[in-house]
Amino acid sequence: MTAERITTAVNRFGLGARAGEWQATGTDPRGWLLAQLGPPADIPAFQGLPDSTGYLGMYLAAQQQRKQMRARKEEGEGARAGGREALRRAFQRELVLRQSVAVTTSQGFRERLVRFWSNHFAISVDKRIASLFAAPMEREAIRPHVTGRFSALLQSVEQHAGMLLYLDNAQSIGEGSRMAMQSARRNADNPAARKRGLNENLAREILELHTLGVDSGYTQHDVAEVARAITGWSVARHGNGERAAGSGGFLFRASAHEPGLRQVLGKPYRQQGEQQGVAILQDLAVHPATAQHLSMKLARHFVADVPPPALVARMAKVWLRTDGDLAQVCAAMVEDNLAWQAGARKFKTPDDFLMSALRGCGLQEPQDLAQALQLQTQLGQPVFQPRSPAGFGDVAADWGGPDALYKRVQAAQAIAGRLRTAQQHTPLALGLAMLGNGLDAQTATALRRAESVQQGVALLLGSPAFQWRV
Repeated sequence: MTAERITTAVNRFGLGARAGEWQATGTDPRGWLLAQLGPPADIPAFQGLPDSTGYLGMYLAAQQQRKQMRARKEEGEGARAGGREALRRAFQRELVLRQSVAVTTSQGFRERLVRFWSNHFAISVDKRIASLFAAPMEREAIRPHVTGRFSALLQSVEQHAGMLLYLDNAQSIGEGSRMAMQSARRNADNPAARKRGLNENLAREILELHTLGVDSGYTQHDVAEVARAITGWSVARHGNGERAAGSGGFLFRASAHEPGLRQVLGKPYRQQGEQQGVAILQDLAVHPATAQHLSMKLARHFVADVPPPALVARMAKVWLRTDGDLAQVCAAMVEDNLAWQAGARKFKTPDDFLMSALRGCGLQEPQDLAQALQLQTQLGQPVFQPRSPAGFGDVAADWGGPDALYKRVQAAQAIAGRLRTAQQHTPLALGLAMLGNGLDAQTATALRRAESVQQGVALLLGSPAFQWRV
């Protein structure tokens, strides 16, 4: 039983076994997981990277250069191309470093929590203005809070430039705000003049996706009231001499804020300015519907596509008792025997598949990581490019189609081809190191018969056993 639980701790709760990880887990897999729920530590790989305020300055500088060069087409094209290329290289560097941290970390459970919350608060680089901020948002707004209180995580994300730009709140203006009144006076003789107004995108996703969940009882009135409460939540424009409040690029623009009392879910909020939206988020973070919705998502991600209702109920109870202390909620999950029951397993997403393959094969050079990023796109889960704010799917039906499995076999061959002489072990030894007692007899026989290490590893990574977190 202990061997099975060690396998589960490393491969289902974590990101997959690295060399020596079985030994590091010891004989107390639960304790090994619980030890990863402490305060966050600095990650040396991220030191020296620009923060979101810096990226925002780079983006605005490139835009300004583009405007200045527009009159001279040839030079303007070069400037635009040069600016885009610099930003593209910065984004690619972020992705490679992010993958490097995941492949080399000794805290796979904690890193999986980062990825879980990053997908929960999904933004997509498909929207160009948000493309620079997906990775920094994970670094700045998510990583520091994954084992803290959910209210802090929620506020940090909703006030980050990435989320504010992705869901258009940076341009949202209250109908009765000073900015709206000034615009109306300026355009008194030109009513057809284009003007910005209230944008409900972020407010809707806060209620539907980030906290309460769909069908939890909120109304369109609540959406509109949350949207009005967070008017003025914007990003700093350095060209105007504005300065962000912190690394995430957030700026409260008081002139755009809708004044007055707001009423959400039947409760009045009389706070002024930025604090009105903050107060609403704090209440949403500890609402019973939020506790149920997010406990369900956590259990579905870590335990099974249909997690035991009793486990979800216990986690939600801890959520409410501790005011959304995520470390205690996760501890309640880990300590519950229902999370370890026979048959509990998760089908690997493309990200899971590639991270566990790289970790198991010891592939962590920049070129290995860059190739894995390309493979992840081919497998249908390009990093930070979900199809919607709901993020990527998290159940087997989202990833287990015949075409998807065929592409995994191709990816397995590509990864096996990168094995270097110094990393070569017998395929069977690698299979045992990666899957532990999850290595079935049929796969073990195939690995013994492999004609080369590369062929054996390709068989291992493409095997049915490797597709599951068990």
